[in-house]
Amino acid sequence: MPAQPLTDIMAEDWAQALAPVEENIRVMGNFLRAEHAAGRQTLPPASNIFRAFERPMKDVKVLIIGQDPYPTPGHAVGLSFSVERHVRPVPRSLQNIYKELQSDLDINVAEHGDLSAWSDQGIMLLNRVLSVESGNAGSHRNKGWETITTCAISALAERGTPLVGILWGRDARNCRQLISNYPVVESAHPSPLSASRGFFGSKPFSRTNELLVQQGAQPVNWQLS
Repeated sequence: MPAQPLTDIMAEDWAQALAPVEENIRVMGNFLRAEHAAGRQTLPPASNIFRAFERPMKDVKVLIIGQDPYPTPGHAVGLSFSVERHVRPVPRSLQNIYKELQSDLDINVAEHGDLSAWSDQGIMLLNRVLSVESGNAGSHRNKGWETITTCAISALAERGTPLVGILWGRDARNCRQLISNYPVVESAHPSPLSASRGFFGSKPFSRTNELLVQQGAQPVNWQLS
């Protein structure tokens, strides 16, 4: 992650929103460079760390909060739950998301795990922690990313335009207070360990669309080609 203006790595309105934590972003860049110097591989690639911020903040109408990037090499792409189109098999959490999508909206399951079409519609796929050591899930928690993503979530909540939060699992649900003035859809995490304890049957996609319409916004087309 190079030391460069924030506008070089994210949309201009996001750069403005994250200006209060710009120094924190520099610190995290130094942290990652130190990890690399010590011989540790980190994910996603530097060019994708702020991928969730490439689309303008003004266009975001749904916020899906993930935990941290997939620790499997080749999987993390900078969008929570998403992987590159060629990755097989699709990660199991995403398989469960697809199962619930099919059950909720009768949408055919995509063969791939590329969720960028959702991002194009104003769905922000934001991990709470933006990097991870390869093969070591959760390894970059409490290193400083949370301050940055807290600032981002708070900025969304301060806009005063339609927004729905989708909070899957404890880490995401702990962010509820940051968007307390907006409706949220909450449930257990879609991971294989917890999906059967409240994620399946929660109908997050149809509920999100209903909440968007109630705010005067267009519903999401959740279909993935």
